[in-house]
Amino acid sequence: MSIVSLLGIKVLNNPAKFSDSYEFEITFECLEPLKNDLEWKLTYVGSSRSLEHDQELDSILVGPVPVGVNKFIFSADPPSAELIPASELVSVTVILLSCSYDGREFVRVGYYVNNEYDSEELRENPPAKVQVDHIVRNILAEKPRVTRFNIVWDNENEGDFYPPEQPEVEEEEEEEEEEEEEEGEDEDDDEEEEEEEAEDQEDDDEDVAVEDNENENAKAAVDNQDEDEGDEGEDIGNSDEEDDEEDDEEEDNPKKKRKTEESSAVTTNKEVEETPSTPKDNEA
Repeated sequence: MSIVSLLGIKVLNNPAKFSDSYEFEITFECLEPLKNDLEWKLTYVGSSRSLEHDQELDSILVGPVPVGVNKFIFSADPPSAELIPASELVSVTVILLSCSYDGREFVRVGYYVNNEYDSEELRENPPAKVQVDHIVRNILAEKPRVTRFNIVWDNENEGDFYPPEQPEVEEEEEEEEEEEEEEGEDEDDDEEEEEEEAEDQEDDDEDVAVEDNENENAKAAVDNQDEDEGDEGEDIGNSDEEDDEEDDEEEDNPKKKRKTEESSAVTTNKEVEETPSTPKDNEA
């Protein structure tokens, strides 16, 4: 809990020339008596690129601080133009108003400041050399940026403000982290196993596809062979049918069969008679 609370800041003499002093009316509340004074400080940011050009315009000590609401006027000198880069004299910058107790900053208020020439002619056609006398500043008092910090006050101890270390909690956090790491490793292993199973399944599917193709080819070859044998069987069957037809004709015409046999016998006898006899047969 902060012992001193900033209630409000009113920016005076704004807008003003670049060379005029800064004036602020500051209101704050103190809840308990303070052993030391409050230090208020105003800083001008000379460059957005480097801290080397920052200028502390002024600082004051306020105290002893009574309990309750307090108000005072804080005045600070303008910045030195020689310490600011020429390219950033006529531009937008920032001023910081801060307060510290016992060397510990507990509040900081930032304001944007717009620096520009006081005439339209100079704004449209800026001179090669910056004319500081014609620069005016405008503090955007309606949009301050307030930042607060927790510090140790007189009635507080660092041990009370910063809780002691809790080794048990740290050990539990370490154990949880180790468990999370182990779970992550198990998940990685499971993913690898799933990938391997998927690859094995793909290989099995390829083998089955090849085997099916071979079976289909073998079946096609067997079918072709059966067709060829079927054609031959048809031819043989036709021959048998022709023989059966001839036998039927012989049974239907027994005379024709007998005539044929007699013709064969006559032919055989005729051949025997026409065969010439050998000398040996004549002698006999």
